Amino acid sequence: MSIKKFFLMLAAAATFSGCAMMPAGGGAPSASAQAEVAAAAERLRIAMIDPTAASLAALVADDLSYGHSGGKVDTKASFIADLLDGKSDFVTIAITEQTIKVVDANTAIVRHTLAADTNDSGKPGKVALKILGVWQKQGGSWKLLARQAVRT
Repeated sequence: MSIKKFFLMLAAAATFSGCAMMPAGGGAPSASAQAEVAAAAERLRIAMIDPTAASLAALVADDLSYGHSGGKVDTKASFIADLLDGKSDFVTIAITEQTIKVVDANTAIVRHTLAADTNDSGKPGKVALKILGVWQKQGGSWKLLARQAVRT
């Protein structure tokens, strides 16, 4: 094998292996995608305090899997219904230590600490949770696809 062929093969291998390492979409996710996810997460926080069917439906995916710290898993329908009928009633929600990792053009991972005053089914309480959320861009909007909470 000639040196010229060897270097051409080496260059081709480096090019293809470099492409395989790039995220989908051809590059690093933009800062604007991270801001869009943060804005959607904030709209969901507000909608959970003052819920309407329309605001919640616009922010969660049809395939939502919403895991509570006690082990209950809600679907989109049960998540929305519990907020609307007061079974799950957030009086206040404070979010701290939030990190957002936009994985690709359509997927983001959000982690944060949630502290809330609740009034679930008329019973006052407080919760302190660590939350993992998976957000997916659907039809041009970021929607919560999956969420899991653990007690702190």
